[in-house]
Amino acid sequence: MELKEQFEKAVADSKLLASKPSNDILLQLYSLFKQATEGDVKGDPPSNPFDFVARAKYEAWSSLRGKSSETSMTEYVDLVNRLKG
Repeated sequence: MELKEQFEKAVADSKLLASKPSNDILLQLYSLFKQATEGDVKGDPPSNPFDFVARAKYEAWSSLRGKSSETSMTEYVDLVNRLKG
């Protein structure tokens, strides 16, 4: 199966996990997905200091700056497969 197909299947599988992953794992999934589909984060971090969720998402995605789309897809697929057991 081609990497893009594996990635799309993993995205679908991530919505069907038996239990909800921890917030740290959810941030990993989010940032890997964004890096794989959009590349490096653009724009400034959220300006509202009390929007903790938006800041955490921005920082998680920003931490992957420079990582290739293919590497991000592979890591996403591997993470979802580990979560599925």
